[in-house]
Amino acid sequence: MKKILIGAIVTLAGVLVFRSCSEDKNKQTILTENSMLIQEQVKNVSKLIVTEGHFAEVYNYKDSQELFGPLITADKKALVVVNAEVTVAYDLSEIDFELDQASKTLHIKSIPEPEVKLNPDFEYYDISADYLNQFTATDYNKIKKNVNASLLKKVEASSLKRNAQNRLMSELQKFYILTNSMGWTLVYKDEIVEESFPMLLLD
Repeated sequence: MKKILIGAIVTLAGVLVFRSCSEDKNKQTILTENSMLIQEQVKNVSKLIVTEGHFAEVYNYKDSQELFGPLITADKKALVVVNAEVTVAYDLSEIDFELDQASKTLHIKSIPEPEVKLNPDFEYYDISADYLNQFTATDYNKIKKNVNASLLKKVEASSLKRNAQNRLMSELQKFYILTNSMGWTLVYKDEIVEESFPMLLLD
């Protein structure tokens, strides 16, 4: 009877140990799968064009060269009309993040700066130049440089970048939803992210 009791206890202990190991293995498998899923979700996001705009610019280009003192000059001028398509994009594949499996935490360290891209279409009108001061490639490059600088100032002063940030908020909210649904914690700049996730990112 004693041998039977000892055998039953050993068998029960063996079953409990086996079940415990199986549960730990299953938990580790789930944790690994969740980690891989979160990592893939963050890495799979690509360049996101969040907003587009159209800008127009009328640019007067003038250049004068003194030939024999200020009394005699050689002039050239051009009227340039520019229509530009502007896009604001975020390359979300460049998000700097780190996964901590032990604490089930996704640390987002930084998000990329927005990329503003100009696609201008130049149309030249009323081009005139004196014989001794002709248009060269340097003039056209200078016109493009000045127009691009002026357009970027218009973009900064417009609501385009703010609209881009608003669109970005809704995209970044998906990270909070994903981690929250899996029982993970989302951390950005050493702060735990909750409902205020988008606004925290843009501070």
